[in-house]
Amino acid sequence: MSSATFEAQRAALADVVAIPVTPFAEDGTVDQDAHRALLRRLLEGGIRILTPNGNTGEFYALSPEERRLVTELTIEETGDRAAVLVGVGHDVPTAVASARHAREYGAQMVMVHQPVHPYVSQGGWVDYHRAIAEAVPELGVVPYIRNARLAGARLAELADACPNVIGVKYAVPDAAKFAAFARDAGLDRFVWVAGLAEPYAPSYFSAGATGFTSGLVNVAPSVSLNMIEALRSGDYAGAMKVWEQIRRFEELRAANGSANNVTVVKEALASLGLCRRDVRPPSSTLSEDERAEVAAIAAGWSI
Repeated sequence: MSSATFEAQRAALADVVAIPVTPFAEDGTVDQDAHRALLRRLLEGGIRILTPNGNTGEFYALSPEERRLVTELTIEETGDRAAVLVGVGHDVPTAVASARHAREYGAQMVMVHQPVHPYVSQGGWVDYHRAIAEAVPELGVVPYIRNARLAGARLAELADACPNVIGVKYAVPDAAKFAAFARDAGLDRFVWVAGLAEPYAPSYFSAGATGFTSGLVNVAPSVSLNMIEALRSGDYAGAMKVWEQIRRFEELRAANGSANNVTVVKEALASLGLCRRDVRPPSSTLSEDERAEVAAIAAGWSI
């Protein structure tokens, strides 16, 4: 299968890759109505690619049944309005089953979460992704890379075996390492998505990224779109104006090892009356002071 087969998927990745939250009802289950409403809000706001079962969607706190539900809700609500990149992971059989389920329901791509196994060898990383990619040759596959030790040559090796590996969500917080990794793997061979969202997007775009992930987009789609429009036109000063606008919000998300990464997004949505603030352990809700600060930031974005 030639890479030309995946032209539409490659184009879709070069954008604001939204990672929707998974809203919970008062009884703790997935709030399907709120979920659909939030997805519609993203689509109506101009978002063209969604990642159900990403980390902002609390992937690791969802049951297998809930992950399937979130995939199905997203694909149903999206229709042909956007591309769907489904997050998969855990052990190989589980990831393969999730990828096949995504294919069956009409997703175009899967994102393979960074393995959380404590003993990840570079060869094992290739084997893990290869097993998943080979199970769904019709789908575009996007490894989510958080491992600073992984060599770019390993990604090239994976893509040699699996031509459906078409993009990379690169989430190592080091712009110089990203620039080197992308060139070692093949800068033009993959679509490079800045996997640490808006705070890292300008520096990663300067090194070759053409898309970035976003959790903030749940709250303010127009803010994220403003940034990518500036980056696409080479207006780094304009992109940094957006960066300054979102800086405090993203600092709150990143504090203490990103303990409140999802919590801050859901708190902002709750302040706008869009969903409950509830998150699942090991995340937790914010203090009253932090809630007030997040609400003030969201209100200031003129959403």
